[in-house]
Amino acid sequence: MAELYPLKFEPILKEKIWGGTSFVSKFKKGGKPELNYGECWELSGVSDNLSIISNGFLAGNNIEEIVEVYMGDLVGDAVYDKFGIEFPLMIKLLESTKELSVQVHPNNELALERHNAYGKTEFWYILEAEEGAHLFSGFNKLTSKKEYLDAIKKDEIKALLREESCSKGDAFYNPSGRVHSIGAGLLLVEIQQTSDITYRISDGGRLDKDGKLRELHTELATDAIDFSSFESGKNSPVIAPNSSVNIVDCEFFTTNLQWFDKPVGKNYGSIDSFVLYICVDGSFNICWENLSEKVEKGETVLLPASIKEVVLEPSPEAKLLEVYIKNV
Repeated sequence: MAELYPLKFEPILKEKIWGGTSFVSKFKKGGKPELNYGECWELSGVSDNLSIISNGFLAGNNIEEIVEVYMGDLVGDAVYDKFGIEFPLMIKLLESTKELSVQVHPNNELALERHNAYGKTEFWYILEAEEGAHLFSGFNKLTSKKEYLDAIKKDEIKALLREESCSKGDAFYNPSGRVHSIGAGLLLVEIQQTSDITYRISDGGRLDKDGKLRELHTELATDAIDFSSFESGKNSPVIAPNSSVNIVDCEFFTTNLQWFDKPVGKNYGSIDSFVLYICVDGSFNICWENLSEKVEKGETVLLPASIKEVVLEPSPEAKLLEVYIKNV
């Protein structure tokens, strides 16, 4: 069987009423310039939106097919033993030119019971933010179910939510059960469990492109909410050139931020997992066994678990998110 290599994937663009044009104009992700795309799925194991490899001899195969063939060599033995052929993480780029709905995602237990799927814990890294941009994440105080339901009836839910200002480089941890909403003027990376389950709580009476109110999931959402989730999930990591800092370490994924302007060697002999590189600034080359793969801002690359040593060469400098599963 031919040896694995760092894998890139064809972007999956999702048109949204709150989206914009950056994925087409700035990041060259394809699509139609006249459409508003809110999401670009960089890597997806969701069954009806499986990512297709775009580089090398495996181009044209989807992520599920190659996990089935390469198993632990691709994702790590422990990851494969737990998740099988379903790739466990999903990477998206999001652009919001308008505010998103207020929403919540179920945890694993509830998602399995209702949808036979995984729940969704997610993490946001801000790529770009317009002046005054903000988002809502969690309650702003310990909130009772009754207070929440009263606010829903009055359409005043945002008065109960923690409003967070956003700047380039800010990071937000959003565990399942945490009520949230992304504001306008943001471009961000989203790292999440493989799940496409969202319960929409409030949408401000907004109409979809067909002039209809979008569906709300009030009852489903209420049972999914963690009413104790009110502490800030914001992290504004301080990082110096040629260093790395951990910005989230949870049971579903570990994410580090790396900034470098000279070559950096990586050895993954101590982890039993694939590694994802998400370029958030600049560009760099992944070098291994006298081969290389260039990675530009906004691109995601999957480093197979069988490749334990690489050298990352910036051109001339780069920042990346390094993602893997440590606590399988």
